[in-house]
Amino acid sequence: MSGLRAKQKADRNRRIIAAATDLFREEGYHRTKLETIAARAEVSVGTVYNYYENKGDLLVAIVSLEVNEVLIAGTRIVAAPPADVQQAIMELMWIYLDHSLVYLNKEMWREAMAITTRRPETEFGKAYIALDQRLMAQICDLIVQLRRDGLVRTEIDPKSVGEMLFNNMNMMFTVFVRDDNMDLEALKTAIARQNRTLAAAISL
Repeated sequence: MSGLRAKQKADRNRRIIAAATDLFREEGYHRTKLETIAARAEVSVGTVYNYYENKGDLLVAIVSLEVNEVLIAGTRIVAAPPADVQQAIMELMWIYLDHSLVYLNKEMWREAMAITTRRPETEFGKAYIALDQRLMAQICDLIVQLRRDGLVRTEIDPKSVGEMLFNNMNMMFTVFVRDDNMDLEALKTAIARQNRTLAAAISL
């Protein structure tokens, strides 16, 4: 019986997240009410509150879904990266960027970033920062693997390089999210150009 209850609980949670994702995209984050999310998910408003305290919690759940999926996809690149440093870095970052608008649109990303900036001490803020740290760690892991494969200089500190690569990508993604006229290809082109010099500097 406990297994059935767990499945039902997971199913309700999936329906709530799916409903919130669709409504945030269709109607906008600020215009969407928890009551509307509950109706779309075919659950009571009380059930939504049992899972999420507010819309911000729902938004971070959507961000978590997005990040967890790209982290899983990124493990393939880290485990067996291309034999070219620039290509390896870009292939990992392309996984992140190509997936970035699957669940969230630019308005949703702006809201998530704003909430985190205004209230970093909240559970939402801490969770969002933790997700960024996991992405950064995966890029660092990639540099470690490239060094292990003999493609990166032995004196290079993978953690420092990974942090620089992630921080630049994150900053450029923020620029992309702010600018409704900037498309994903323009973002990827800019990041590739910026990373080219660093990749050349650390390569053997």
